Amino acid sequence: MLNCVIVDDEPLAREGLADYVKEIDFLQLAGVCMNPIELGKILDNQKIDLIFLDIQMPKMNGLDFLRILQNPPMIIITTAFSEYALEGFQLNVLDYLLKPITFDRFFKSVSRARDYHQLTTAKPPAPAQPAETTANLQRGEDFVFIKCSNKFEKIHFSDILYIEALQNYVAIYTTKGKYLTLLYLKNIEQNLDSKAFIRVHKSYIVSIAKIDSIDGNEIKIATHRIPVSRNYRDQVISQVVNNNLWSK
Repeated sequence: MLNCVIVDDEPLAREGLADYVKEIDFLQLAGVCMNPIELGKILDNQKIDLIFLDIQMPKMNGLDFLRILQNPPMIIITTAFSEYALEGFQLNVLDYLLKPITFDRFFKSVSRARDYHQLTTAKPPAPAQPAETTANLQRGEDFVFIKCSNKFEKIHFSDILYIEALQNYVAIYTTKGKYLTLLYLKNIEQNLDSKAFIRVHKSYIVSIAKIDSIDGNEIKIATHRIPVSRNYRDQVISQVVNNNLWSK
């Protein structure tokens, strides 16, 4: 169960988020605040795992408060202003929700928070062993072991659909399920076969063989949609499409 607090100066926004929280069985609403000053009092008296933080509020801006907060819990920004997104992520917020917030988007965000909390609060990992470090991946092998919480999972490269970077850990989506591990996307990319996998976004690597279609700036893999950023689009089209395109 994640103890959460909603911080927003708009009554309707607070009420809407509180209603969403009530629908999620792994969330417990520990408090509702109008501004960061009230939030500080709650943090002094309770253990809070997750904060839904608005930005533009009276008395103190949400991001200003976040800059001075020591050892903050997980933060999900909730705002009507998209221009603060980059600054928010530079402050290591977990997610950035633009108002009006749909329940589907809210559920995806808090599910990410739950996964991250489970990963980081598990029994502290033992010193890195060869099987759990990307430095010891050998190209040409058809599988690798990664550490997920307290166990080692065997991942076949042929089963990987795509890999997503989430703050300081990654989610590996496979045909058998999703695996979370405390690794960095850059290190994983360096140890993947560049002919089989391609970076399509700063936060995503996909399996070329698993791509079903490319529609505009999105790649479709089964039921998943993965964004393609402008910096990688030309390379994606060249490597994935042009090399395998039927023409007249």
